[in-house]
Amino acid sequence: MTKKKLLALKPKLDALVDQIEQPDFIDNDPIQFMYAFEDKNDKELAGFFAAIMAWGRRDIVVNKVDDLLKRMEYKPAEFILNFSESDAEKLEGFKHRTFKPIDIYWLIKILQSILKEHQTFERFWKMCYEKSKEQNRELIAVFHDQFFDIHPETPQRTRKHISNSEKNSSCKRLYMYLRWCIRKGPVDLNTMNFMSQSELKIPLDVHVARQARALGLLDRKQNDWKAVQELTRKLRVLDPKDPAKYDFALFGLGVGS
Repeated sequence: MTKKKLLALKPKLDALVDQIEQPDFIDNDPIQFMYAFEDKNDKELAGFFAAIMAWGRRDIVVNKVDDLLKRMEYKPAEFILNFSESDAEKLEGFKHRTFKPIDIYWLIKILQSILKEHQTFERFWKMCYEKSKEQNRELIAVFHDQFFDIHPETPQRTRKHISNSEKNSSCKRLYMYLRWCIRKGPVDLNTMNFMSQSELKIPLDVHVARQARALGLLDRKQNDWKAVQELTRKLRVLDPKDPAKYDFALFGLGVGS
């Protein structure tokens, strides 16, 4: 696609962003769990679980995230920080897709160590971001390594729930989480400021990928990391300062089709 043809799509996509990126979007989306809390750590930890569990129908995801937060007595930061072995029984019976109590247990153990060392989740992300620049690596790959280096004994099955761009994963759920936390708008909250929204990648789900291909924005057939890079490059032509906003346009087109 030439730059001229690409820019010809901008008015249509910008109009779709304006239409979809409205406060009523929040009510049916897992991002609602970030709005449910006042405290920064509560917002970002609830949002993290909501994002990594955002797999399948949104109404089911919302119910499952609510189930998990209920087990934490709707105090995620406090529950995680004070988590002990006796609290593990509160996770018994939890299931969502391939998530089982053992996965939640290890994620909580890692997040507990992060909070004890860094005080906020954002500071851990900032450390990963700075390392990614030093190492000239993708942020999500560094995040994955740093996250599991905290507890190397974490089982392999749990590690699969945190994607890694160096394994050619699209990292859709983690980049959706970063969109929630970094961008500022009627939906996204801008609770974190360690990186610019211009650096965000598109969260590539099946709806977004299908519509991107239909519009000629994506040539690659697989929904993988290379596809994320290709699509994000083109969306940066449309808006260099905020390419991830087109997630709303492409998602809206996909759901409505």
